[in-house]
Amino acid sequence: MPNAQPSGSIKKISIFFFSGTGNAKRVALWLHESAVENGIECHINNIVHCRFNQPKSIEKDTLIIFISPIHGFNYPKITLDFIRRFPSGENRVLLMNTRAGMKIGNWITPGLTGIAFFLSSFWLRQKGYRIIGQIPYDMPSNWISLHPALNDSTVKFIHQAMYARVKAHFRALMQRKTLFLSRKEIIQDILIAPISLLYYFIGRFIIAKTFYADAQCDNCGICIKECPVAAIQQIANRPFWTVKCESCMRCMNFCPKKAIQTSHGLLALTIVLYSILISLVYRYCFQDSDSHPLERFLLSNLLFFLVLLLLYRIQHAVLKNRFLAGIIARTSLTWHKCWGRYRSIADNAWK
Repeated sequence: MPNAQPSGSIKKISIFFFSGTGNAKRVALWLHESAVENGIECHINNIVHCRFNQPKSIEKDTLIIFISPIHGFNYPKITLDFIRRFPSGENRVLLMNTRAGMKIGNWITPGLTGIAFFLSSFWLRQKGYRIIGQIPYDMPSNWISLHPALNDSTVKFIHQAMYARVKAHFRALMQRKTLFLSRKEIIQDILIAPISLLYYFIGRFIIAKTFYADAQCDNCGICIKECPVAAIQQIANRPFWTVKCESCMRCMNFCPKKAIQTSHGLLALTIVLYSILISLVYRYCFQDSDSHPLERFLLSNLLFFLVLLLLYRIQHAVLKNRFLAGIIARTSLTWHKCWGRYRSIADNAWK
């Protein structure tokens, strides 16, 4: 339940958001709308645009709100880096996130926040800020590498429900209440903390190498231009995803040709080849050794990543051939029309 805030009313708000397919941006806009309705000065800042020119200070009476999607049960690196480099201050801070929401009947299934609030709250408190809330929002899941895009009725339903939730939370803030809604999920967030760390140090680099442009790509350059972290390069006249990729799904969901796919076939081939190689390594290199389990873990992951990097390079070259590119595309679930795409919808689509 909300608790009374230890300080005065809200006079100004500065919102800092990162968004791939628009979910976090949508919540930021709803917050801005609520602020304007209550006569509060409010500014929205896209982390992508101000991360290299961060504010040197924030006025003391300004409420600061950070909102970002959850990637691998944590804030993505771009958000974490922005918060870590944020200037010191004494302001009140409200942390929010958007998670992978789904719908069963009239119930919106909750996502998982993981360590996002723990880590960011620790850094901000070290800088002198006062955390007055931690709120997750279960916006429509955009992770179409793992599941088909949600249908229109589901997307509209979730947007409407989360809009009402934002409005209710803003009213609570106006009543000087704190909103630590994430605390009721603290047990599962702690339990998945190891997965969050594995994703940050290993998983995100692997997932970054699962995106490619199929034969429908016309080199319009939109994916390269729109990538928020400049992770896509043009190599051999084709988009090439580097390990800087945040897997925000923006490129895949905004491509006008729907030419960007997840390479499920490449992952399957990587697993097969890696399994053969690692079995040979263990057989001939570790058969009689007393190697530490950590050494084996690091070696296994390094080998898997090297195999993936090699096969990704080969696939990138092979994609020049339209016939072979067509075969590769058909091994990607995202290539099939039934899979669909996702981006956050405007309010007039459901209001």
